[in-house]
Amino acid sequence: MVHQVTFFLLPLSGYELIIVIFAIVLFFGGRKIPELMRGLGKGIREFNSARASIEQEIKEGMKETDNKNIDQAGERTKEEEKTKE
Repeated sequence: MVHQVTFFLLPLSGYELIIVIFAIVLFFGGRKIPELMRGLGKGIREFNSARASIEQEIKEGMKETDNKNIDQAGERTKEEEKTKE
């Protein structure tokens, strides 16, 4: 049974993965790879931070909308009670 790794939606087997890694080392050199990985890590952290802040803004907006709806429903109930009396 051959294990495959998915790399940008392309299934790669063991030999293909070794060839890709070898080509990356040849293309960038051994000294540039840590710099590239640091840059990639920073990019991922920034992306996750932006995603988290957007999620927080959406949740706050939903809470505000829910609170407005609850307040409006409470006002309608009070008006209905006044009209019944």
